[in-house]
Amino acid sequence: MTLLTATTDAPARAPVPRIGGEGPAPTRTVVAYGFWIFLLSDIIMFSGLFAAYAVLQRNTADGPIGRELFDLRNVFIETICLLLSSYTCGLGALCAERQQQGRYLVFAALTFVLGAAFLFVEISEFAGMVAKGAGPWRSAFLSGFFTLVGMHGAHVTSGLLWLLYMVAQVIAKGLRPHVLRRLLCFSLFWHALDIIWVGVFTMVYLMGTV
Repeated sequence: MTLLTATTDAPARAPVPRIGGEGPAPTRTVVAYGFWIFLLSDIIMFSGLFAAYAVLQRNTADGPIGRELFDLRNVFIETICLLLSSYTCGLGALCAERQQQGRYLVFAALTFVLGAAFLFVEISEFAGMVAKGAGPWRSAFLSGFFTLVGMHGAHVTSGLLWLLYMVAQVIAKGLRPHVLRRLLCFSLFWHALDIIWVGVFTMVYLMGTV
């Protein structure tokens, strides 16, 4: 009886607050947040490369300058290919959100072809410059040029490989929620490359031929 009274008269314990409020954030939010951090870090890296090129572009060591090396017609073709690939990538993302798998695969194929065409023109430009003796070892200007433009080309290459992987996932698993999250990340990455290329086109090629 004493034990029962003690138990009844004991003050009720206050509920222990949970750390984190409502609990863990949805996976979609976590993935998007983490990927935006990755994109921002990539943009910071390219900002450093742009700054280095701006400092080195006048240091030609009596070698060829941009006006003598750059072919704006080829650069224009590269730009059109990349802009169109960004457009088809966006259309593919919309089709994926609407669960239109067949249409997504068509736009993914167009994105890959346009991205590959961009790389082909860029590699041809690099090969032509090296054949003329204007490789990255020739001057500080060319070192900055090959580093900046080549790093962007390396990102496009990794993007194309990523696109092939995503197409394989869509074919194997369909447009499930986790696959859609990865498609969204790829779309953000590809559009970011498009924005960086606009900076390269303006600063390196247009200003370099003035």
